[in-house]
Amino acid sequence: MSSRHVAAGGAVGAVGVPRQRRRWSAGWPLSVLFLGFPLWWVLGITEFVFFLAAVPMAWALISRRTVVAPRGFGWWIGFLAVVLVSATMLTTDAPFSNTGPLGGTLLTYGYRLCWYAAVTIVLLYVGNTDRSELPTGKVVRLLGYMFVVTAFGGLLGVLAPNLEFTSALELLLPDPIATNRFLQALIHPATADIQNVLGFDQPRPRAPFAYANSWGANLSFYLPFFLYGWFGRDAGWRRIAGWPVLVVAAVPVVYSLNRGLWAVLVVGALYAVVQVIRLRGFNAVAWLAPVAVVAVVAALLSPLPTMIGERLANQHSNDRRSELALKTIESTVKGSPLVGFGNTRDVEGSFGSIAGGATLGCPACAVPPFGTQGHLWLVVFTQGLLGTALFLAFFLVRFARHVRSREPVTMIGLAVLIFFLIEILVYDTLGAPLFTLMIALGLMWRTDRDAQDDRQDDRRSAPAVSSP
Repeated sequence: MSSRHVAAGGAVGAVGVPRQRRRWSAGWPLSVLFLGFPLWWVLGITEFVFFLAAVPMAWALISRRTVVAPRGFGWWIGFLAVVLVSATMLTTDAPFSNTGPLGGTLLTYGYRLCWYAAVTIVLLYVGNTDRSELPTGKVVRLLGYMFVVTAFGGLLGVLAPNLEFTSALELLLPDPIATNRFLQALIHPATADIQNVLGFDQPRPRAPFAYANSWGANLSFYLPFFLYGWFGRDAGWRRIAGWPVLVVAAVPVVYSLNRGLWAVLVVGALYAVVQVIRLRGFNAVAWLAPVAVVAVVAALLSPLPTMIGERLANQHSNDRRSELALKTIESTVKGSPLVGFGNTRDVEGSFGSIAGGATLGCPACAVPPFGTQGHLWLVVFTQGLLGTALFLAFFLVRFARHVRSREPVTMIGLAVLIFFLIEILVYDTLGAPLFTLMIALGLMWRTDRDAQDDRQDDRRSAPAVSSP
């Protein structure tokens, strides 16, 4: 499926309207969103400010005479259609589950629908905005800045794990709404989740996000942009400041107990080695080896080996996760295989007994709801096997489209996409991580399309050579 028009009219091309004088730069919604993130966290609106930022971006798209979409976008449109159709199943009973109150069901369904709309908008916005109006370097620096914010938020979670406070949004909302369990997790700022993972209470950093796993997913997604923006050719003073930031980030990474984060960091290091060898040949191994030795020695001297050992010795969640994934698939196939059930559902009882569940003596006996513990399982349960196929097809098409590119921004975008395809098995990436991925896809698509246009212009302007 090739690039195609989403809105008809105007000249064919990535930018179909004459440039107009603007009082604000094209990227101001992204600047406000990311540069103000610490403030949005204090106000309790970090989960909703993405929706607000998407409004002017949507208006900018509507105002254009021509909007183009990337190859494979039809798969994504099909997935969004399934998301809408799945709303008809919100009150349908699902095998092995309990149907919750309609009000709460509509709230969470609407929340996720807003996220899917927001990430679609930012993909088209970045891809359709000319690089002279929204420079790639600016977007990279904004996402690199978010790595800094996330790293220091994680450090705060390690040093002050019990710090929490009432946000401004909590004070404004009526008490029944502000104390809703779902909303409370989103609007109540806290630096860490205190969880009993290793047999004792252990703080897992989460600031400035709602959950510890969200912190890990976001940190990994921002990392490639940080490395490119702070250690690249035009980094300037950031190249010196980048090393202390990496040291700061390493502390919460070690103490986060995020196995998914640890795994993708290893995959990311291997990906970087492969790309360096691909671009510079095996001669690059000569200077990669000392870097690898220093990194390994630093890791061995840190608390990381001890934390990994203790974490691997306390994998009590593995059986529950695998059982939940299998039951999620079974429930979907038996109840609504094509479009799913539209929303997550509480598991009926526990896996050991239908009468089981959380108790005062065993709070961990409760099973997480169907559609949690990984974005992939969310899509399987809420949008069915059809929705899952469309969802994965879009990202796999984008990966295949860019995998051979040598453009730096495309290679870091591919790293983010690889991280995403790994983390959807264990993390709920619908939120800021998927928003970041769609920005990356927009930059990759725009960069490769512009390079192709430049090559075509060069061929047209080349002098004709006549045969003798």
